[in-house]
Amino acid sequence: MFHSARLKLTAWYLLIIMTISLSFSGVIYIQTSHELERGFRRMDLRRQAEELGISLPLSFSDQPENLPPGLRKVVPHYFSISDLQEVERRLVIKLLSINGVILVFSALAGYFLAGRTLAPIENALEEQKRFIADASHELRTPLTALKTTLEVSLRDRAMTLPEAKKVLQENLEEVENLQSLSDKLLSLSRYQSNGHNLPFTEVDIDKVIEKVEKEISSLAKEKKIELKINVGSEKLEANEESLEEMLLIFLDNAVKYTPKDGKVILEANSDKRWLVIKVKDTGMGIAKEDLPHIFDRFYRADQSRTKEKPSGFGLGLALAKRIIEIHKGSVQVTSVLGKGTTFTIKLPLKHS
Repeated sequence: MFHSARLKLTAWYLLIIMTISLSFSGVIYIQTSHELERGFRRMDLRRQAEELGISLPLSFSDQPENLPPGLRKVVPHYFSISDLQEVERRLVIKLLSINGVILVFSALAGYFLAGRTLAPIENALEEQKRFIADASHELRTPLTALKTTLEVSLRDRAMTLPEAKKVLQENLEEVENLQSLSDKLLSLSRYQSNGHNLPFTEVDIDKVIEKVEKEISSLAKEKKIELKINVGSEKLEANEESLEEMLLIFLDNAVKYTPKDGKVILEANSDKRWLVIKVKDTGMGIAKEDLPHIFDRFYRADQSRTKEKPSGFGLGLALAKRIIEIHKGSVQVTSVLGKGTTFTIKLPLKHS
């Protein structure tokens, strides 16, 4: 499909370029022919003036009313009209040759530019296809589990009330997982489509982190993880809602993949241009081969992070990275297996 579109776009480029080129060539030919004819006419008038003994200045008008009296009744004849025709013929050949060269280079350049023009569209379409395929796969798994569990439970006539409640509780957890997945998919879609139109205001990072700490503290207490926050009163231009969502993702991952009695540290400091946020954990770490992929959608480095059954759908870090990109920032990750992971987020203080 894109190959055909590339050829069509190249043809349109060629049509436009050659129309302009041939139009200019036509104008050049007409103007040059006119000047050549005028030059030959003046040469003929000067020759006849010499034969009649009439003196002509270096610059003169060849209009009859502006000529000396002795030349006004003289009808000039081109003394070498074949030379004029030969010059015009050569001019036509030169112009056609130049247009031929323009045609070849325009075809090559047009094909290249058409490829560059369509490449982002093709990449976006492929990305969309992968996204839909991955999302469909992730949705299908819990839906299949729900359907199977309910079908088996309905066929079990001897099921007791406690057993039925247990099945409903398990299904409710699956529904909550589905809701979490759909929420993240909607957020990711929103940030992909209109992320650059989000409102930016002056935000106190300590207040944002305070909100995030309240949300994550219960999970940290449940796992007996020490949560240390070291943040000064820093301000930056940002979208507060998305910034809060991004920090919550990093802290939630840090707590989730840190074993019992571990430690999670969040630090934030700034210089004249950047706010630097570091999220450190004492978890299992990430394997070197997994590091390049952790920000990919639906990617989960299960074996390198924890021996427990992985939770989530692998969308959190992809969403967090997209939020950082919207803020024109960057994120880096370092990790040592068995010792922990550190995410370093850099955000500009001024959004422009």
